[in-house]
Amino acid sequence: MTGTTSHSDALISRQVRRLETLLEDRGIVTGAAVDEAIDAFLTGASAAGGARVVARAWTDPEFRARLLADGTTAVAELGLSAGGVQPQRLRVVENTADTHNVVVCTLCSCYPIRLLGPSPSWYKSEAYRSRVVREPRAVLAEFGLVLPDDVAVTVWDSTSETRYMVLPRRPAGTEGLDEPSLAALITRNALIGTAAL
Repeated sequence: MTGTTSHSDALISRQVRRLETLLEDRGIVTGAAVDEAIDAFLTGASAAGGARVVARAWTDPEFRARLLADGTTAVAELGLSAGGVQPQRLRVVENTADTHNVVVCTLCSCYPIRLLGPSPSWYKSEAYRSRVVREPRAVLAEFGLVLPDDVAVTVWDSTSETRYMVLPRRPAGTEGLDEPSLAALITRNALIGTAAL
């Protein structure tokens, strides 16, 4: 699943380009304006934001409690947001010894872009979107994540109003690390739930 590009992704790209061309041809927007809007939207959008949030949660129990209760407000304390043209609610779900969480958007590809950066192509693929709900363990195994049978897997379906991010379990042996060092351990896939740390 990783590294594959679906036919529907190519179709969507062609449709978006056609819409841009029509808007440009009719003088509604220029190509430069579209590029400028995309650049502004993506400025600061990377998994580093989500990693920073997780590192803070690992080192600050009060922040962790606020993050799990109201992700939107908690990440705003760090000057971050789930991001998007419209405001979205952020819900953070915590992996524990007996529960593993994974995020999907079954309808399209809703995703907390400002915290995780641009979504990977596999996240948008129809294969991932349909299969992770039906057979999450098989999909996770394709990513190299094999969970013990006694660990429950919960799949969270993002929407246009609510985005999800996983709070991964802190790796053993990291007690002496500061926030920047902890943040460096965190991957985008761990924030989606397709990897563990």
